[in-house]
Amino acid sequence: MDFSLDDDHLALRDAVQRWGEAEHPAHARGAAPDAETAARRRAGLAGLGLLGLHVDPEHGGLGLGPVEALLAAQELGRVLGDAGFLPTAVMSAALLAEAGSPAQRARWLPALAEGRLGAALACQEPGARWALEQVRCSACPLHEGWRLDGRKALVLGGDTADLLLVVARPAGDVADAEGLTLFALDAATPGLQRLGHDTVDGRRAATLVLDGVEAGADRVIGPPGGALPLVQRAVDRAEAALCAEAAGALDALLQLTSEHLRTRRQFGVPLAKFQALQHRVADMAMAVEQLKSMACAGALALQADDATERRRLLSGAKALTARLARRCALDAIQLHGAMGMTDECVASRYARRLLGIGAWFGDAAHHLERVAQCGDAPLPTP
Repeated sequence: MDFSLDDDHLALRDAVQRWGEAEHPAHARGAAPDAETAARRRAGLAGLGLLGLHVDPEHGGLGLGPVEALLAAQELGRVLGDAGFLPTAVMSAALLAEAGSPAQRARWLPALAEGRLGAALACQEPGARWALEQVRCSACPLHEGWRLDGRKALVLGGDTADLLLVVARPAGDVADAEGLTLFALDAATPGLQRLGHDTVDGRRAATLVLDGVEAGADRVIGPPGGALPLVQRAVDRAEAALCAEAAGALDALLQLTSEHLRTRRQFGVPLAKFQALQHRVADMAMAVEQLKSMACAGALALQADDATERRRLLSGAKALTARLARRCALDAIQLHGAMGMTDECVASRYARRLLGIGAWFGDAAHHLERVAQCGDAPLPTP
């Protein structure tokens, strides 16, 4: 893949950057927005075309690919923004565009691209530890549809989504890779309860409780029993976007930390004069470049036709991203001193976002294990 940026790429990046700077003032970055602000930001992303980034133009989207998603995620990470980009555009809309029937695509994709509808993918369960095939949520056939029962955990954006894509198991044992089916449920479906909560990185997620939830046959997304590859690809796209988001967030955190060291004085001189602290900042600057490379590697991985190769590349990128993000987040807090631990310090919000990115959809240890399972050939350099 050629990662040189053309004029269209630069225009997209600059547009997202301008919007991010305007909508996310420095002092408020990482703070939970109120309902009005969240709605305005989602409408802004829709106006930029980002919510329909992976939706074909026939349904009101841009029909773009992983390089454009990389650029958008990196700029959103720089201002600690999201506004539904990850759960709606990267995961849910792309999945529906890939696996939905013509009627389903016509029903939901234009609304998702225009920001009139928010969506979230419910693919994780309590105790599963990022194993997407471990699904206890059951789907029992009814006369004209299905009955769903179970719980889903850490549904990113699930507390405010209008459409929930839920993975359930009609057949097979708990850990079987076969037999999973994907259902599209309205948030107001009887028997569906959403328990929203904050996450460590300033996002919102939800636990879903499904008690006798009924879904018609027209709510099945993709082939019955064949949901796992679809869900895995959606999570792969999310992991690549998170790598890009980490690069943008760490770049902004480096600038904050450098400015703090230049202006904060100790023993009559700026902290930036101390060589040991200069070394720490230099390490952060090198980590920024490594994370940018990992973001490119993640976008490259999405182009791999072989699922094993795609997972190996993405897990390598995510493992290094998680390690570097954690190390630099803790370094930045230490370099800011005691105030780096407070919520009033914007650097602490960037640090929490980087720590959260390292944990979403698998930490470094999980992804290193997955690399080992995929083979020991060297990872290509992007």
